[in-house]
Amino acid sequence: MTTPADSEPTAAPGRRPRTVDVLVVGAGPAGLAIAARLAAAGAGVEVLDRERHAGGVPRHCHHTGFGLRDLRRLMSGPDYARHHIATALRAGAALRTGVTATGWAGPRTLDTTGPGGLERITARAVVLATGARERPRAARLVPGDRPAGVLTTGRLQRAVHGHRRPVGRRAVVIGAEHISYSAVLTLRHAGAEVAAMVTDLPRHQTFRAFDLGARLRHPFPLLTDTTVTGLTGRGRLEEVRVRHRDGRTAVIPCDTVVFTGDWIPDHELARSAGIALDHGTRGPAVDTGFRTAEPGVFAVGNLLHPVETADVAALDGRFAAGPVLRHLADAPWPADPLPVRVAAPLRWIAPNRIDPDGPRPPLERFTLRTAAFLTRPVLTVRQDGRTLYRRRVLRTVAPARPLHLPTDWIVAADPYGGPVLITAD
Repeated sequence: MTTPADSEPTAAPGRRPRTVDVLVVGAGPAGLAIAARLAAAGAGVEVLDRERHAGGVPRHCHHTGFGLRDLRRLMSGPDYARHHIATALRAGAALRTGVTATGWAGPRTLDTTGPGGLERITARAVVLATGARERPRAARLVPGDRPAGVLTTGRLQRAVHGHRRPVGRRAVVIGAEHISYSAVLTLRHAGAEVAAMVTDLPRHQTFRAFDLGARLRHPFPLLTDTTVTGLTGRGRLEEVRVRHRDGRTAVIPCDTVVFTGDWIPDHELARSAGIALDHGTRGPAVDTGFRTAEPGVFAVGNLLHPVETADVAALDGRFAAGPVLRHLADAPWPADPLPVRVAAPLRWIAPNRIDPDGPRPPLERFTLRTAAFLTRPVLTVRQDGRTLYRRRVLRTVAPARPLHLPTDWIVAADPYGGPVLITAD
């Protein structure tokens, strides 16, 4: 934390000071799920969200597929969001929308601004559940003109489902992971034709049945090993230029392009606190109890693993409730958890710290991501030359899809040893 840990937050002119047991920043599935669990256990919980409406990304996703893991039933995105909102409110959590956390005033103390004015809120525990976002066109360094009609999936879904606005008649989708196919469904719902889906990888990264079903229902070409080299358009997008891996180039006429996937965590609030980030996920480094390096500050959901499905993020919230309650009961904060690292072609692992001396981890598995397709890889966990775990994965692992590692090997780790290294060979 940039403010010295032993200092007390001072009153600020024009800011109303308040205290709560737990302050949750972010009212998506992860934030709402942990708020419901904590409030049901008797903690005083307040959830803030800068959006006007709670529920996070699912409220813009009108297709089904939500709730299978955490609720054991199939729901549309808006129904799923309403369920988590109602559950948190029923448990007694306070939910405040249109409120932005603008910075830290001290340990576990946040300055906020919202319809009620300026506040300074001090909590016994702060939970960061700010989620992740897709990289826009500028961050992907795609050259060309700057016409209208260039969107991310989030902007597309808000335009179609939130504001009922037209988005064009012919679109190109950049990316071929789960969210890319969701963009196809949204485009077709808006009456737009999908001219092509483009990925620089050798194949799509979604489930085979999902790809087949989408392309049978809404036929479109899938261009693999292909990169976008430029956008052209005066006023409105007119075409997308692409290059295939073999050097061939092509031009795709269209009036809309949707950049999908390529997620980055919304980590600005964590960074402004001086909380250490993991170099792989770019979200806060956390241990298996969702604890950051800052005492009393936890992080959950897609802020940690950009990006998993909404129900996986909600399960994070459920799992993290136990460690937060233990902190409220004055459990000691781990001083020096073991770092967990990965070797290429693995990209990252979450959580990325372990506390071998702590209680049994609330979660049952780590989540990993790879940069390449791996056929039946062998996952190996080593520490200081010792093998703690070794097992073959009986499937092909794809980028943008999770690979899981159990946590039962943690008991064999030396709490005073070197970093733990995960490889996939």
